[in-house]
Amino acid sequence: MEMSESMAVSVSALDAQRQRLNVISSNLANAQSTHTPGGGPYKRRDVVFQSTPVANPFQRALRKVATGPGAHALDGVKVLRVQEDSKPGQVIYDPRHPDADTKGFVKMPNVNVMEEMVNMIGASRSYEANVQAINANRAMTSKALEIGR
Repeated sequence: MEMSESMAVSVSALDAQRQRLNVISSNLANAQSTHTPGGGPYKRRDVVFQSTPVANPFQRALRKVATGPGAHALDGVKVLRVQEDSKPGQVIYDPRHPDADTKGFVKMPNVNVMEEMVNMIGASRSYEANVQAINANRAMTSKALEIGR
């Protein structure tokens, strides 16, 4: 495994976790939004990750020929899609709310603030771990260059 490939894995994870944090912050910002442009309450969104090779096609083909058919390519991560959560939100009674129906009930978003905070902590810890991996990679590269002096 080349140093640049391990760096590319961490960089892909940083980008994916950044996108996840953006979606989580959007969910938190809209936790009380009962009216959206599409009508109805805000629907919680979540990211779906997918593994993706970090090497370009030529590098993958070259490695496969050099190491044999059982060679495993190094995979990073990317956001496959951002999907809406289909769980229903709460319905509360508040007849003075501008989005209340004729009986006084308001459909609330399906965002659980505690769950979003836990997801945010997980995403930020993953982000920190990948930053540390990049720093370790940089330190190893620096030490390897010092060997030649």
